[in-house]
Amino acid sequence: MLTLQEKEYFMSEAIKEAKKARKKLEVPIGAIIVLNGRIIGRGHNDREESHDATAHAEMFAIREANKTLGNWRLEDAQLFVTLEPCSMCSGAMILSRVKELYYGAADPKGGTAGTLMNLLTDSRFNHQVEIEQGILESECSALLTNFFRELRKRKKIEKAELKGLNEMQKD
Repeated sequence: MLTLQEKEYFMSEAIKEAKKARKKLEVPIGAIIVLNGRIIGRGHNDREESHDATAHAEMFAIREANKTLGNWRLEDAQLFVTLEPCSMCSGAMILSRVKELYYGAADPKGGTAGTLMNLLTDSRFNHQVEIEQGILESECSALLTNFFRELRKRKKIEKAELKGLNEMQKD
């Protein structure tokens, strides 16, 4: 069982990954995988740059952890992610046998670790994942809120600039 201090430390590492995504103008979501107190996988969103709908933070972290271990099974591993996982990422956790999930912010539009549904504890699957939510929740939520606020502002400015160019061309 991890202490609160350990959980917050590992979530802060996931937040560092999310900030890497933000620098690339990607949705700031970061994930890490921990085994025996050691980070064995890291990832952050890369959908815009890669043009790949599956380029989610959790997927990269799982792949890196699998390579690190030389095994597709992550049976005793913990996954830390800044936003509640979607159905694809929850499915990948089940398939890779992740033991525990810790996430920061809930996702009311796509979360499948308790918000919209809970795939991870469904006993119809051959593996269930233990879940704890709300680790550094305010920091994780703020990353997303600020990113989308800045994105809307940037789009508004671009729209105004485009309108100004169009008006200049008419003259």
